[in-house]
Amino acid sequence: MINKTRNTVKKYRQGNIPAAFGADLWLSGATNVPNMLLKFYKEMNLTDSEVMTLIQMFRLRNEEKDLHPAPEALAEYMSAGPEEIERNIKSLFEKKILVETLYYDETRDDVITGYDFEPLFEKLSDYWACARAKEIEKAGTKLDGVTSRAVRKEALASCYRIFENEFGRPLSPIEVEKIAQWVEYPGPELVQEALRRAVLLGKRNFRYIDTILLEWTKNNLDSIASIEEYDRKYQAKRSVRGNRGRSGSGLEDASGAESNKRKALIKKLYLT
Repeated sequence: MINKTRNTVKKYRQGNIPAAFGADLWLSGATNVPNMLLKFYKEMNLTDSEVMTLIQMFRLRNEEKDLHPAPEALAEYMSAGPEEIERNIKSLFEKKILVETLYYDETRDDVITGYDFEPLFEKLSDYWACARAKEIEKAGTKLDGVTSRAVRKEALASCYRIFENEFGRPLSPIEVEKIAQWVEYPGPELVQEALRRAVLLGKRNFRYIDTILLEWTKNNLDSIASIEEYDRKYQAKRSVRGNRGRSGSGLEDASGAESNKRKALIKKLYLT
């Protein structure tokens, strides 16, 4: 083997074997095995024997500076024989977990061949990245749910405040429940728009607001923009019908059409 560390032996004090064991255990060092390797090696299609072969390679590299241990050397520390270990090494090459690389040995001033574990950690990083992406996605879904609930709660509270300000009184429990239903569907934006239109017409009552919202729902209007487009088309149709009814008695000019007040339009659309 290449540049093995030299073992030294001392004379132990009589009756102090546990302390001597502890000292040797501490001084002999440890081989760090990444938890991620233990966690993902099954998904990487590695066998227990192949992973133990890698671990023994790590140990011999760190402890004995052996960069290219032979199967026979690995078999001294494993239950597997040299033939099985040789098959493991071949399999690790085929799975692109292990490659051979040239290293420069300063002590010998020579170039030597050794095992390179970089492909292992590249592949392991891919599994780590996939696992992290799933964790982030799961956490994001949970956080989005919490955020969405908080937004809905704030929107509901805002609607309560606006209704109380416009009505000039506290809301009754039935009114609170009704607003909560509206905020759930068709949504707070349309609820506030319906309230605004009702106030514009002097119709400060829940029945009228409910009528407006039902009309929008019936016509699949789910945004302020779609409602304004609906209003525009309705106004254009009214203008065409008005022109036909006059039968040449003098068409209403463009400025006259534009002078129709929004209040009159809303009355025509939603007044029951």
